[in-house]
Formats: sequence, structure tokens, C-alpha cells
Amino acid sequence: MTKVTFFKRNGVYYGFRETGHTGYGESGDDILCSALSAMTMLIINTVEISYASDIEYTIDEETTDITVKCMSALPEYSDDEKKQFAVSGLFAAYFYQLNDLTEEYYDFLEVDEIEQ
Repeated sequence: MTKVTFFKRNGVYYGFRETGHTGYGESGDDILCSALSAMTMLIINTVEISYASDIEYTIDEETTDITVKCMSALPEYSDDEKKQFAVSGLFAAYFYQLNDLTEEYYDFLEVDEIEQ
């Protein structure tokens, strides 16, 4: 099972941590794992390139432990309100997309959020 925990501060999403293998299919043929990987890389690339924001991320392919944080989503780290809204909105969209996926893949995916 893959567990994705989203980080929030004062109701604003600014990152997430993914841990574990989904176990939905064989390695290399796991469509759920592929979807999560694609969406995670979309988030990283969009924030870094399209929104020109610093994003911290670590990807351990062996343990499938991935941590992604973009502090510019938070007002205390950025004065650019449009960038804050765009970045936090992207993380929120991922949160809601994954929650939708849990309806079908509840044995393989768990989504949570913590206020930090």
C-alpha cells in the first residue's frame, strides 16, 4: 500500500510524503504506481519550471519514499500571493485527485493530511 500524507499550515497545502509500494500490479506493470509517479513528477516540474519556485524533493527509488515541499506556497515564505495560490492550489488538486482514486483503489492507496 502507498500512503500519501499531505502537509498543511493554516489550511494551506505546501507538500506531501509518499511511502510504500501500491502492490496493485507487478513491478513495471503497476498502473496505480505509474499514475502516482506521473502525477508527482508533474507537480515537481510545474512548481519548479512553470511557477519558477524553489521546490525541495527527495526520491528514494529503492524504498519508494518521496518527500516534496514548496515553502513558497506559504505566506511567511513568499510575498507573491499569486504564486502562493498557484502552488498551494496544485498541491490541493493532487490531494483531491488522490482522494478520488482511493474510492476505487482503497486496498492500495491511503491519503491523509497533517497540519504542521
